[in-house]
Amino acid sequence: MEWHDDAIVLSSKPLGESGTILELLTRDHGRHAGLVRGGATRRIKPTLQPGNTVHVGWRARLEEHLGSFTCELARARAGELMDSREALAGLNAFTAVTSAAMPEREAHAPVFLGGEILLEAMMTDDTAHWLPLYVRWESGLLEALGFGLDFSECAATGAKSDLTYVSPKSGRAVSRDAAGIYANRLFKLPAFLLDVSAEPVDGEVAAGLALTGHFLRERVLKPHGKQMPAARLRLEAITGESE
Repeated sequence: MEWHDDAIVLSSKPLGESGTILELLTRDHGRHAGLVRGGATRRIKPTLQPGNTVHVGWRARLEEHLGSFTCELARARAGELMDSREALAGLNAFTAVTSAAMPEREAHAPVFLGGEILLEAMMTDDTAHWLPLYVRWESGLLEALGFGLDFSECAATGAKSDLTYVSPKSGRAVSRDAAGIYANRLFKLPAFLLDVSAEPVDGEVAAGLALTGHFLRERVLKPHGKQMPAARLRLEAITGESE
């Protein structure tokens, strides 16, 4: 068995004296692990840092085997991302959520492509730009996994305007009028999730993280006995400080 693909490094763990177990988010083969022989050596180790994009080859005798990777650096990001507290928090949240939520070896190319766009945005160190992208990426992840949020119309009335809330049960939008006295039981729907050209106002990014985080936890992680990664919780804390 053999294939070649583009991939984002999620994590690397040492194995033995010089080997590395590498976890990747590939474009066409999903979240995938493999052994890199010599991955802990000074020559190869910098390539295998989280956030970098690599051209990867995978080979194994049988499809179900761990297999081995060969990697060639395509885009180095790790060093720059680690220089910024906020960007590092975003990188750690991205890699942790991907590792926890993505099924192993299940291809979701839009999640990979969105991750590439997000990581490039983090390189600018402009949180006002990349934090909304992060929320959109999590929303796209939910959709890819079959748990997409529905902002097309009000769940109660069918209205298509003034959609300001989301039901924590159905994941569907609710209009301001329909919410009424129950508004405090609903999630706020940030305008930037309805209109990609909209700029977030104070508190909207935090509201977006609370929204996508709830459905990731309840629909994706909990059914598999998982908790929200600590790195994702730290991103929420940093976002609260900045807003």
